[in-house]
Amino acid sequence: MKKIVPFLVGGLLLSLSACSSNSRQEPDNTDATQTEPTVTESTEEPQTSESEETTSEPEETRADTLQIRVEGKEGQDIVFRLNDSPAANTLYEQLPLSIQIEDYSHNEKIFYPPNELETSKTPLAEGPAGTLAYYAPWGNVVLYYGECGGAGGLYELGEAVSGADQIENLSGEIQINMVENN
Repeated sequence: MKKIVPFLVGGLLLSLSACSSNSRQEPDNTDATQTEPTVTESTEEPQTSESEETTSEPEETRADTLQIRVEGKEGQDIVFRLNDSPAANTLYEQLPLSIQIEDYSHNEKIFYPPNELETSKTPLAEGPAGTLAYYAPWGNVVLYYGECGGAGGLYELGEAVSGADQIENLSGEIQINMVENN
């Protein structure tokens, strides 16, 4: 029996050392395998980010240059720079328009675009004279010639970059067109 015990202990130790060396190799291989996809994934992620940045740059450029021209029957010429909101883009897509403008309150002119504007992710309006907005509850676009105090359901579309002082004199039929940028 004493002769069998050393063989059992020796065999057990040999088995344990063999298992432990296999255990060490497996995690090393697993780590190397796991490291490779991680490197590959992280390499792919910046490419995706660069693509997204490249894709978003033209949109930002477009937002900076997206403009409309409002022309009145008495020679008024007002240019608005639109923000990059869904509501502003929805209005832009409906152009050109020949439409009636109306007086409303003591500081604004309004018109009703043919189609409702998409207001999700569109900022609320509040600002100086020259603010262009959309009042969703009534479905009208507002051109402010006085300060825009803001209201629930009033969304900002953009601002006048020229001719804001002519808004008050608009009446009757107006023409609204895209401004082509070179």
